[in-house]
Amino acid sequence: MFKNKMAAQPGQVDTLIGPQVVIRGDLHFSGGLYVEGRIIGKVIAQDGQKATLTLAEQGCIEGEVRAPVVVINGQLSGDVYASERVELAAKARVQGNVHYQVVEMLAGSVLTGRLIHAEAHAMAEGHLDAHAALG
Repeated sequence: MFKNKMAAQPGQVDTLIGPQVVIRGDLHFSGGLYVEGRIIGKVIAQDGQKATLTLAEQGCIEGEVRAPVVVINGQLSGDVYASERVELAAKARVQGNVHYQVVEMLAGSVLTGRLIHAEAHAMAEGHLDAHAALG
């Protein structure tokens, strides 16, 4: 009975990092993580788990982010690796490269870095590896 209710739903928040909280160090999570505070370190979703990271407007992350779904409306300094989807909301400020499968950017969001499609990046690396092997 509880198992079905505990399944991760889109927009569900399992963990909240409040506005007064500062975390120094890497954070590993699954489910829904909502960040209103500050994280200095990597934020990494557990492999094989449904996970959504939401960075609120007043939130800040200084470090690499790896999760299936990443929604940013705050400030992020570091590379983003999203295996499913990245959403850059109107107040998003990202300094770093965004590796994505699907991306949505709203007017007002700022990205100082590159958008890198996951398949294109993998194909380019495969092409480079094949070229190196031939050379």
